[in-house]
Amino acid sequence: MKIYIIILLSIFTLSSNAQNQYLTKKQIEKDLAILDKILQKKSSYQGLNGFDYRKDFEDYLKQTDNKKMSQSDFGLFLSKTIGKIGDRHSYIKDYDFPETLYFPLAFAPYNEKVLVLDYDKANRKYGFHNSQFPYLKSINNIPIEKILQKIRPHDQLAPKKSHLINAVRDLRDIETVFSILKMQLPNPLPIILENENGIEKELEITLVSDDDKGYLWDEQFHKKDFYFYYDDEKLNNKKILEQFFSINNNIGYVQIYSMLDKEESPVFFELLNDFMIKAKETDALIIDVRDNGGGSRDLINELAGYFVDPDSVYVVNATKQRGVLPLNEDLKQRLHNRYLFSRDELDINEQKAVDKFMNSFEPMYKLDNIRFSEYHYYIFNGQKLSKDKYHYDKPIYILTNEKSFSATSVLVSTLKGLPNIKIVGVNTDGSSGNSERFELPNSELRGKISTMVSFQKNGKILDGIGTEPDIMIERNLNQIFMKEDHQLNKLLEIIKVE
Repeated sequence: MKIYIIILLSIFTLSSNAQNQYLTKKQIEKDLAILDKILQKKSSYQGLNGFDYRKDFEDYLKQTDNKKMSQSDFGLFLSKTIGKIGDRHSYIKDYDFPETLYFPLAFAPYNEKVLVLDYDKANRKYGFHNSQFPYLKSINNIPIEKILQKIRPHDQLAPKKSHLINAVRDLRDIETVFSILKMQLPNPLPIILENENGIEKELEITLVSDDDKGYLWDEQFHKKDFYFYYDDEKLNNKKILEQFFSINNNIGYVQIYSMLDKEESPVFFELLNDFMIKAKETDALIIDVRDNGGGSRDLINELAGYFVDPDSVYVVNATKQRGVLPLNEDLKQRLHNRYLFSRDELDINEQKAVDKFMNSFEPMYKLDNIRFSEYHYYIFNGQKLSKDKYHYDKPIYILTNEKSFSATSVLVSTLKGLPNIKIVGVNTDGSSGNSERFELPNSELRGKISTMVSFQKNGKILDGIGTEPDIMIERNLNQIFMKEDHQLNKLLEIIKVE
């Protein structure tokens, strides 16, 4: 425990120093030149949506004439610019803003509005801050919609609901929000609440320090052992992992909080296969991947071994890799680790499936063969996948939400449309990019960009679009207040009827 405290204090100290670091125009020019080369050479998404980041670079350099810029300002600028490219795996890190003042309130999205909540620590429950005026209309006379649009620059092209849920939660850290907005933060801070009829109520909220800040609304925090995958000792703790599998009323249920790697967590895979044997005679199966931020594709293949008919071959994902051609062995291996293979690497039946797929495949972006490799395909070959497994031919429901990201969004996208499978819940926060990291030496900022463009079966990319559910189920107030899992309960009702 002591070592974690020391690490946290070190990070805080470094962050505090970073806030006071200033950069000259020459330093910024050098870092922008380095980043430009990286984007031109490796970024798979730059230029696809028509955004010209170089124009932003030029405009920013003009602002630096005869003055120094803080590292935080430069980092925020790069986050905004990178965010416009449309690469959902990209980021800029190691810049920071002040974090000393907070709302003593929590916030949650509901019907595209912002609920203002209090948290009862003793009973671990959320409730309305003001039940007669439950919604937040403005902060310091700024409409809440305008604030939400700007406070997560790296997420600006995320699917709408994915951006909303994260931006709303960030409101609690209001000093950081106002720093991003480049505005002075008054304390007390005036806000306006409203009700369903648009009637308003003005309040002044005294901002508080870290010790008294509002308790963040987030369903992850209230799920037992949600973050087990951050602890090596828990990754293969059978007692912890067993709780993620259950059968009630002859309906099988699996919670997947992380897209685990088979080598890192073999016990989870053993339990999954044991569970599938028990679930063979169930009436239906639910795979819950809500709030799952991604990881490996191993679990996709493991589940597909049960879900795909042994006599079927499907192309479920098509990608193109950015890089010097022909691709080197390292890039090829990174694609193979994602179960992505070129046509020539497939067997005859898989090649036939690819040829049939490509006859009707219409990608939303036409990628050249100079900067991008040939297509690499994710194949569900039932005969190969079903070894030592059986075909589960009952209804299967994949329960997802707006925080299902990265490899989780790939799981949802690849399984969507297969026989007996329905996607339920909310549109995913789609992303799939085969990322590479970089560091800018003058500003000491670190970043990440994608080097692969990933297409869904319908030709749309994952990034910024995600995958729509076949059955939409949103949260209700009881779920927001942690009184029930409405999405799961509603799905169970649907299964009973079907």
